[in-house]
Amino acid sequence: MEQIAIFASGKGSNADRLCSYFRHHPSARIRLIACDRETAGVYDIAREHRVPAIHLSPELRKDPAALLAVLKSHHITFIVLAGYLRLIPAAIVAAYPKRIVNLHPALLPKFGGKGMHGMHVHEAVYRAGESETGITVHYVDERYDEGDILAQFRVKLEAGDTPDRIAGKIALLEAEHFPRVVEEALHTLLPS
Repeated sequence: MEQIAIFASGKGSNADRLCSYFRHHPSARIRLIACDRETAGVYDIAREHRVPAIHLSPELRKDPAALLAVLKSHHITFIVLAGYLRLIPAAIVAAYPKRIVNLHPALLPKFGGKGMHGMHVHEAVYRAGESETGITVHYVDERYDEGDILAQFRVKLEAGDTPDRIAGKIALLEAEHFPRVVEEALHTLLPS
């Protein structure tokens, strides 16, 4: 049984979907939600789903050995970044090779890298006059948004699409595809 930790930084809409999706899954469960902000909506999601939640304090984030010990104490075997805005330490990436995935709200390699998250991405897509955008689910490595891509899903943009409308289109893609892609990534790890 895969034991999943979700790392998040905000309200937790994707964490909510993941918790619901894996609630009765035969081979995977959400066992921990970790957030780098002391007050964030994702803690409410954790309570609703009765999943333990921890605060990734600055001290914990600066001490990969301590963070790894926390993950091991919860028997975590897989990590999903769902709106988590910080770089994962190299020691954690090394401890979970091809076992950390991230959701990015654009078609990488475009509009990726440090500082490219949420509305910053949608505004950049809008300013660039793109005719389409989408989401990318990728493995995490030691750099922002450069890990191997697992899946991408596209959506056409219309002339009147504002950054807010783009955000809405991206949210629909995330809801439709993200939990299933995480499940597919897990299936590559499970013995047949």
